[in-house]
Amino acid sequence: MIHITLPDGSVKEYEAGVTGYDIASGISEGLARNVLAAKVNNEVVESNRPITQDASVQLLTWNDLEGKATYWHSSAHLLAEALEALYPGVQFGIGPAIENGFYYDIDLGDRQLSQDDFQAIELKMLELARAKSHYVRKEVSKADAIAYFTDKGDKYKLDLLQDLQDGTITFYSQGNFTDLCRGPHIPNTGFIKAVKLMNVAGAYWRGDEKSKQLTRVYAITFPKQKDLIEYLERLEEAKRRDHRKLGKELELFAFSEKVGMGLPLWLPKGTALRERLENFMRRAQVKAGYQQVVTPHIGTKELYVTSGHYEKYGKDSFQPIHTPNEGEEFLLKPMNCPHHCEIYKVKPRSYRDLPLRLAEFGTVYRYEQSGELHGLTRVRGFTQDDAHIFCRPDQVKEEFIKVIDLVLYVFNALGFEDYTAQISLRDQVNRSKYIGSDEVWEKAENAIMEAAQEKGLPTVTEYGEAAFYGPKLDFMVKDALGRKWQLGTIQVDYNLPERFQLEYTASDNTKQRPVMIHRAPFGSIERFVAVLIEHCAGNFPLWLSPEQFTILPISEKYHEYAQKVYDRLLQEDIRGHIDTRDEKIGRKIRDAEVQKIPYMLIVGEKEQENNIIAVRKHGIGDMGNLTVDLFISNFKSMVEDILSKK
Repeated sequence: MIHITLPDGSVKEYEAGVTGYDIASGISEGLARNVLAAKVNNEVVESNRPITQDASVQLLTWNDLEGKATYWHSSAHLLAEALEALYPGVQFGIGPAIENGFYYDIDLGDRQLSQDDFQAIELKMLELARAKSHYVRKEVSKADAIAYFTDKGDKYKLDLLQDLQDGTITFYSQGNFTDLCRGPHIPNTGFIKAVKLMNVAGAYWRGDEKSKQLTRVYAITFPKQKDLIEYLERLEEAKRRDHRKLGKELELFAFSEKVGMGLPLWLPKGTALRERLENFMRRAQVKAGYQQVVTPHIGTKELYVTSGHYEKYGKDSFQPIHTPNEGEEFLLKPMNCPHHCEIYKVKPRSYRDLPLRLAEFGTVYRYEQSGELHGLTRVRGFTQDDAHIFCRPDQVKEEFIKVIDLVLYVFNALGFEDYTAQISLRDQVNRSKYIGSDEVWEKAENAIMEAAQEKGLPTVTEYGEAAFYGPKLDFMVKDALGRKWQLGTIQVDYNLPERFQLEYTASDNTKQRPVMIHRAPFGSIERFVAVLIEHCAGNFPLWLSPEQFTILPISEKYHEYAQKVYDRLLQEDIRGHIDTRDEKIGRKIRDAEVQKIPYMLIVGEKEQENNIIAVRKHGIGDMGNLTVDLFISNFKSMVEDILSKK
C-alpha cells in the first residue's frame, strides 16, 4: 500500500500502481471525466501512469494551467496527424504548447500552406478527434528511434535525437501518427471538441538564421465549442483595444524609422498622460519617505562589469557610446541600480541612516531583436519607476510591507482589481546557483511570505523562480479581457551590496553590508501605459485622462463665453480644450466621443445668459445643466474619491 497526499492536505491509502484516473474516480465521476493529467511529486504525467510509491498528487483539469498545457500539446500531435494525412511526406520539427494554444513547425518541401487550407485541416483534426484514439507512451532505445525516423525520412527528428541518450527517449502514438516526445498527454483525442487554426509564420529550425526556414502553424483547441466562440470574441475585443491602434487614434505616441525602431515618441496628449502618472507616483513616494535622484543615461563599461550585469547579460545587450578619446568605454544605461549603488557610496552611512530610499524615473536602453519589438510592450528605450531601498536585514519585512502598500495604492487608483502576488523562492534542491548564506536567504524568504500574509495578498509560490541574488515578489494583474500581465515587482538583493562593497556602521561600531531592495510598481512607464490602454480601452480614469473636457460652442458668437469657462477650469488644473471648428454640434459631440474625452461642455445662448454649462458624459450622454463652480466641485470630488482608495 502507498500513501497519496492530495492538495487539501488529506492523505489516502491506495494499492501500489494506482493511477491519477483511479484516484479521480474515487473522488467523483465528474472529476474522472474531466481529469487530463496528474501532477505527481511536482512532475506532470499521464492520468493513467501507475504511481508505485508514496507521493503528493494533484489532478489536473482544464481549469489548471498545466492541464491546459497538456491538452494543447496533445492537440499539437493531433494537428501533426492531420497534416501527415493531408500532406504525405511532410516533416516535423517541434510542436509545443504556448500561452494560448500551440504551434507545430513543419517542412512541406516545395508546397506552401495558407489560410485557404485551414478549413480542410480543421475538419481533418475533428474527424481524427472523434476516433477517440488513445495517446500511447513507449520507451525506445536511441538506435530504434534513429531507425524509425531514418525510415520515415524525418531529418528534424533525427537532429533532435542527437542530444538524447538511451533511457530518456519516448515515443507517443495516437491513431496513425507517432512522434518523438517527452509527454505527457491527455487520455485520448476525444477530449478535443473545437479546433481553430490561427495563422502561419516562418521559423528557422532551432532559431538559426543559417538553417532552413520552416512553416510554423499556430492553432488552438477547446473541450467545448462555446469556449472557442468566447475566445474568438475576446480576440476581436483585444483587436479593438490594441494599444497600438488606440495610441494612434488618441494621438498618444508614435514611432519613426528615422528615430529608430523600438524608440517611442510621446505626443503632447501621451506626454500629459505619462507626466500625470509620474507625478502621481512622485507624490506617493514623497509620502513614503523616498528621495528623488537623477542619474546619467550612460555609464562606463567598468560600472557594469563591477555590477556583474555585463557578464550576465552579454555585450550584445549593451550599446556602446562612441567618444573621440580612444580607451574610453561608455555604454547606454540598461538598468539604474549600479548608479544608485554609487550614490549610496558618496558618504559613510550609519545604521541610523537606514533605510535609505532612492527613487528615479530613469530611462534605460536594451537591445531587442527587431522581430521582438511590439508597440510599447517591447521597446528598446523605456523609463522605469525605479527605486532602491538600502536597509538593515531586520528592516526587510517592514520595507516589503510598505512597498506592497504602495503597489496596491497604484492598482486601486488605476482600476486593476484582479491580481495575484507570485512569491519567487529558491529551488529547493539545486541551491548552488544562488549567492549568499542559507541563513540570510531564509530570513529574506520568510520576511516576504510573512509580509504577503499580513497584507492578505492572494499568493502563489514558485520555487526556482527567485533571482540568483535574492527572492522576489511579482504582481500578476488580470486585465479586462482576463489576460495576465506582470505589473510591479519587489526584489531582495544581496549581490550588488557585495559587489560594490557597500557598508554601514552598525550599533556595535562594526562594518556591515546593507540589504538592497529593488522595486518598481509600474515596471516601465511604456509597458504600463500599453497595458492600461488595453485594460480600459482608452477610457482612462478621470484623474489621468490627457484631456478631461472639451468645450463645444454651438456657434462662433459663443467663443468668448467658452474661453471664460475654459480659463476658470484651467485655474483648477482641469485639462481640456475648446473645439472652435466650424462644425455642427452633433459632429463635435461624435468626434469627442471617438476621442474618449470624459466630459463635453456645451455652451450656447441659454448657457451664456444663465452662466451655466450643458454637460454630457462620454458613453452616457446628457447630464443636465450645471454652474461651472458646481461642475468643478463634483469633478474634484470624483477624482479625490478615486485617489483616496487604499
